[in-house]
Amino acid sequence: MFFQGLALSFGLIVAIGAQNAFVLRQGLRREHVGSVVLFCALADAVLMASGVMGMAQALGQSPNLARALALAGAAFLALYGWQALKRARHVHRLDASTAGSSLSWGAVAAQAAAFTLLNPHVYLDTVLLVGSIGAQQPAALRGWFIAGTAGASLIWFSLLGFGARWLAPMFARPRAWQALDGLIGVTMFVLATLLVRHALAGI
Repeated sequence: MFFQGLALSFGLIVAIGAQNAFVLRQGLRREHVGSVVLFCALADAVLMASGVMGMAQALGQSPNLARALALAGAAFLALYGWQALKRARHVHRLDASTAGSSLSWGAVAAQAAAFTLLNPHVYLDTVLLVGSIGAQQPAALRGWFIAGTAGASLIWFSLLGFGARWLAPMFARPRAWQALDGLIGVTMFVLATLLVRHALAGI
């Protein structure tokens, strides 16, 4: 369960976006990196844990709803995987400019909160999708699933923030993102298949 949660979270979080560019930018600037990494990772962990626990309570009272959400989640993962494979065919890069004046801790914290919490996709990914998939797991193993999803966020944001000097040149190369998108696409299809099998096993 830990590794399934880890793979799912990595697949969802590793993508070119404003939040990742912001964390990478702060890492390159070496400004409040620890605070930014910790905030982003903790926010993801809280949202995903809330989603799993809340959805588990709701779905436990309705097996048919649980099965329907599992199949819907599998469809979403398959679509996400297809989009990742589609992105892998095109050239793109992550650009994190270091231009601009230094920011205070308060300003950086506000930006981190905005990039994390004002993005509607974060709730779809962490609360609804991760929550519905985590709720399908046996009660005794849900903690491991949550630990895996939270661990992926912490690892990824730590790599972006503290490893910015080494990662920025790699992520500036289109081939690196194409390979990463290809891996994400395959992973999402595998997870979707496992979710469908789990949903249909109860029929």
